[in-house]
Amino acid sequence: MGMAGWLALLGGVSAAATSLALAYARRRNLVDQPGERRSHSVPTPRGGGIGIACALLAGSFIAWCVGMVPAVPVFCFAGGLILVAGIGWVDDHRSLSPLLRLVVQCLAGLVLAWGLYGVDGRWGWALLTAALVPVLVNVWNFMDGIDGLASTQAILVALAFAWLAPATAYPAWALAVAAAGFLPFNFPRARIFLGDVGSGTLGYALAALAGLGAAELPLPYALVLLLPLSAFLVDASLTLSARMLAGERWWQPHTTHLYQRWVKVGRSHAFVTSIYAAFSLLAIMLACFLRGATPWLAGGGVALWLICALFGWLHLRRRLIPGIGN
Repeated sequence: MGMAGWLALLGGVSAAATSLALAYARRRNLVDQPGERRSHSVPTPRGGGIGIACALLAGSFIAWCVGMVPAVPVFCFAGGLILVAGIGWVDDHRSLSPLLRLVVQCLAGLVLAWGLYGVDGRWGWALLTAALVPVLVNVWNFMDGIDGLASTQAILVALAFAWLAPATAYPAWALAVAAAGFLPFNFPRARIFLGDVGSGTLGYALAALAGLGAAELPLPYALVLLLPLSAFLVDASLTLSARMLAGERWWQPHTTHLYQRWVKVGRSHAFVTSIYAAFSLLAIMLACFLRGATPWLAGGGVALWLICALFGWLHLRRRLIPGIGN
């Protein structure tokens, strides 16, 4: 099977499984209701991201069957994905404790890290990859709140990784195509949401790509991989920090991310998703430039971009949240 056929199959699996998930969610009344802590205005089924998980598992199995990847890494990736997607699928049906979800996510990170680097004794990269899993799983969960946002960002990041770190090309294209198979069900008007199963799958897969890509690149060029992720990393981390400093229960649903505030003041989901996409495209273009720059320029460029993003976030937060003073 050629590369094009393999990718077309994954996209088809994702779309077909999402369609089945939509029918299942309607039959089981697996629906997110509108509310003060949500950004949608009509009841919408959830759990459609299982289609992405199914596509990635199918792609992993095919890649192993044709000898594209060794057995240990691919089965460890699949095992970690099953853990993350599985706990998300259960949580989409009945609410689980944040601690239990975090424990399972960390376990998935350890399984993935051992399969990618532990078997070779590269423990530094193994620790980095293990840490990335719960971080990006929760970042994508936090940022999955409006139509198309989480899946379009995952597509952009995956494509950027494929370009910046060629060792990730095949799995990155697989993730991009799997997310693209889901996207028509979620954007520009959502018929179904990713659910925790989908946001977890995207975060987990991106953590695997980031770990693979960083190991391929020398420092400080590995830091360039932060740029495609920066839209989500900045909004999620700074919003979380602000809520913790304010003494809020940061693990509970809320609408204080910038993307949520934009929707609250009247901007459409499509508009906000497009703004985040434009930001990420600029970050990716900068990353492509810095990838061929001198080491000092690469490291300095990443730092400058993140500092500018931080101040931009603070400025927008003051404008979008009435009465805020910092």
